[in-house]
Parts: sequence; structure tokens; C-alpha cells
Amino acid sequence: MSSEQAVPTEESGDAEGTPDPVSTGAASVVRALENAGVEYLFGVQGGAIMPVYDALYDSEMRHITMAHEQGAVHAADAYGIVSGDPGICMATSGPGATNLVTGIADADMDSDPVLALTGQVPTDFVGSDAFQETDTTGVTRPITKENYFASDADTVGDVVGEAFAMAKRGRQGPTLVDLPKDVTNAETDREPGPARTPDTYRPAETADEATVTAAAEAFAAAERPVILAGGGVIKAEASAAVREFAIDHEVPVVTTMPGIGAFPEDHDLSLKWAGMHGTGYANMALTMSDCILAVGTRFDDRLTGGVETFAPDAEILHVDIDPAEISKNVEADYGLVGDARAVVGQFADAVVGSPDTDAWCEQCAEWKREYPLDYHIDEDAPVKPQFVVEAVDAATGDDTVVTTGVGQHQMWACQYWTYTEPRTWVSSHGLGAMGYGVPAAIGARYAADDDQSVVCFDGDGSFLMTCQELTVAAREELDITVFVLNNEFIGMVRQWQDGFFEGRRMASEYDWMPEFDTLAEAFGAKGFRIDTYDDVEDTIEAALAYEGPSVVDVHIDPEEDVFPMVPSGGDNGLFALRGDHL
Repeated sequence: MSSEQAVPTEESGDAEGTPDPVSTGAASVVRALENAGVEYLFGVQGGAIMPVYDALYDSEMRHITMAHEQGAVHAADAYGIVSGDPGICMATSGPGATNLVTGIADADMDSDPVLALTGQVPTDFVGSDAFQETDTTGVTRPITKENYFASDADTVGDVVGEAFAMAKRGRQGPTLVDLPKDVTNAETDREPGPARTPDTYRPAETADEATVTAAAEAFAAAERPVILAGGGVIKAEASAAVREFAIDHEVPVVTTMPGIGAFPEDHDLSLKWAGMHGTGYANMALTMSDCILAVGTRFDDRLTGGVETFAPDAEILHVDIDPAEISKNVEADYGLVGDARAVVGQFADAVVGSPDTDAWCEQCAEWKREYPLDYHIDEDAPVKPQFVVEAVDAATGDDTVVTTGVGQHQMWACQYWTYTEPRTWVSSHGLGAMGYGVPAAIGARYAADDDQSVVCFDGDGSFLMTCQELTVAAREELDITVFVLNNEFIGMVRQWQDGFFEGRRMASEYDWMPEFDTLAEAFGAKGFRIDTYDDVEDTIEAALAYEGPSVVDVHIDPEEDVFPMVPSGGDNGLFALRGDHL
């Protein structure tokens, strides 16, 4: 046994603690996952991946058979978000692999740790257009952090271990290993080593000290400072450090949408999240700030609006693990490359004194009073979706995990829910993949603590894309609750058509929707329905109390829109509060 090979453990093998010997490439793949501490895998069986599934037969890892490969990758993605460890998805070659592409692209855009294992035709057949052959590594290369074509049974386990480690270390993201069937069937007695990245992969841990010192001086001299916490804060486990720093120096905190939960939204310093549908007060604070400490954000267009109008008077102090993000979209005055938690610690040590923020905090409080998130209720009119979100929030614990699809319901779920803890908000941000919510709730359920609730807010259009995954939730008896905010539209498309296309509602009306509560029962879940305000409290209570998967078909006001809104490419400080402001 070489120095790179795994040390036998007492968890497997014979009475003396010796693991069963690796016999094939497929067994080596399984052993590599076990070495990495993997507990769950999400996938769909098929011909080219069958040897790996066969090797899983005697493993203590638990495989969750999904209804569709897209469901498998979204479940793995959500598992990674909630647990902090890479989620694993598996699929066969050809259509199995291509059905993963949407979820892989989503994980790439949001820097989520995912490892995809795909079957492939035997190496001698590659390039011959064999049955169910696709150039999987070629298709996914632009949307993976790293991907690999396994070529040898003796090394395939180490390749899988490296891919697992790469998904988590540095800037997180999806990795993929393509597994030709002859490689996984081939014999080998080589034990894979522990999951680790190559020696040449050395992401920065701490930022340049001189740059940190200069940035700290600029921060201390600011009159209108803001901390902008992105998704990288959560991924780096830096939420506590950011919270402590903000409170110590009394600096208002804005989050990006992926950064929701990085700072408790019930704290006086919280301005919630900014961007296209962020709060008016968060957008005002960024627009008027003279110094932004941005941690773990890539300044995407949904956050910034028009880059030329974004924070025009602010010095930008940008902390990111990936040097490619510094000044990519927004020019940074100080680029601090390194792990978010480590760099925030460096920065906290370097800041001498605190900026005088009394007047600035009062101004931010005034914006909160001037631009609150609110809505009007008419008890004789259809139910407002915002009311439902607030009611579910009130009925569940602070550590409840919320997943969503993509659309208006997604915006209401992050506007009207109060998030106080990291890893409780799970959604598709950069890619905006409809259908994410239900399979994400399944993955989140496996990652969450037993006493945590998992709820999903979905739209009728989004729910239709992946509702078949309810069969998985029913089979596995998973305690998840799905609220379908049903307006019989692709709601966000309809809102844009009303605002920017003269109300020409082309292909956005879904007035042929099924009864989702009845559909849920057919899948083996429990179905509920809300039609009026009188239904809301008791139905939510009953759905949450049901020990298993439940779906609540919530018939909401079909004309309700999401505001505030910054038109695409617009000025964040000129957000619209209603349709005639657009």
C-alpha cells in the first residue's frame, strides 16, 4: 500500500477492521466517496452508470432515487447549500448526463459545491456516436469548476476524491467525473487515497497585509459605510465574523440575494437585501454610501442595476476568494483576495477606531420608515401572497429552511420572510432555474437537522416542471411542506409584459392549471387548498403538522406584482414602488 492509499477503518470489512478490497474501478469510486465522508447520493440508474450502482449495493451510503436527473442535481445542490459539504448526484450517459446540465449550470453560477458522476460508453466507443453517447465533459466544461474523464481503473478513485475536494475548497462550485463503463468494470486492487486537491491548487487564505491596512483606514474614515454581505460569507462560514464586526462598529448591513441569512434580518442594523426586487432602503443605502465593504459577492447585474449608476460615491473594498471577481463588474478601490472569514478577521484587527455612523444609521432608519415592505389587504378579494409567506413564517421556527422555485413567489419568499440564520435560504439565483424548489426541498431535508422544518414556496409554473419529485418525498416519507402560490400565470413574465410590453400577455397565462391538492394526493402526498383569508391559519397549521410531504394549493390574487422593482439596467436609487413608476 502506497503512502497515498487509505488507512483501513473499523467501519467496514471483516472483524479485524480490514475493509473489503477494492476489486473494480466502480468499487474504487464508491470507496473514494466513503473516504470523503459522503452519506447521501441523489441519482437515477441507467446502463453506463450501472457498474457504479452495483458497487453501491453493499455500501452504507444511502442512495436517493429521484424521478428525473434534474431533480437529482437540484437536490444535491440544496444538500450542499444546507450542509456545507458537496452534494453528490449520479446519472447515466447521454440523456442522463444532459439532464443534469441545468442543475450544474445553476451550481456554477451560485458557486455551490456539487459533484456529478456520469456514466459514459466504453472508451473504445467514444467518438463513434454510440448508443447514449454524449461528450459530457465537453458539454459541461464551461459550467464546471473542474471536470474529468476517467481513463484508468487504478486511478479513478483518486480522481473522484480530487473532484470532491475541488468542489469544496477555495471558491466552491460543481465538479464532474465522466466514468466510461469499461473503466468502472475493469479490475483493480488499488485503494484510493483521501479526498484532496492537487498540491498545485493553492487558493489564497489571507489578503495582502498592506492592502488590508489601507482599506481599513479608508473604512474608518467613512461617514456613510455599508457592509454588503454576499453568498460567499455563508460559504466561508464567515457570518458570525461579519455580524460581530458590524455590531462592534455600528455599520448597516445589506445582503445580496444569495447572502440572505448571513446577517439576522431582525437586527436594527439589517437593511435586508438589495437589487432588482430588494428593499428600497437597502438600495438607497448602497446608492448613497461613501464606503462599501463587499464580502463574497460578484456584483451581478441583478444586484447592481446599471453599473455606471451603482454606488457612485462609494469607495469599494472588495473581499473575495476568487481574484477574477475583483473589478470584473464593479471597479474595486481595494481588492482583498482571500477566504472571507480569514480576511474579515484581518480587517477587524486592522481597523483602528470606528467611523462615526450615528447620523448615517438614523438616515437608514428613516429610509426604512419611508419605504417599508407593505401590501394592502381586502378580505373580500383574493388572498395576497405576501400574507401567506408571513403567516408561514410566524408558524415556524427561526431555523426553518426555505426553498423556492423561480419567479414572483421567490421574491415574496425572500421579501416577507425574516431570515436570521445562514443556510436557511435555498434558491436558484444566477441561473434562475424554474423547477428548483421541490427537489431542493428534498435535498435540504436530508441535510437539515431532524428538528428543523423544511418548507418550499413554489409558483404554479415552477411547480409543474418538477412536481414528479413528490413521488420521492412520498416514498421516503419526507416531512416537507410545499406552498404553491397559484396565480395561473408565469407571474414574473406577466408582470414584465404588463410593465414593458404594453400588457401583451403572450404565453404567460396558465388558466388550465390542475388542482394541485388533488395532484399531490395522487403522488402520495397530503393535499390542502387555500381560497380565502379564513382558510389561511388553520390550513397552514394542518399542513405543517402533517408528518410527511404535503402540498398547499394557495389561490392568490392573480394581478399581484412584486415591488419594489428596479428595471433591468436601471438606477437602484430610482426603484419603482408600483406599476406606473416603471
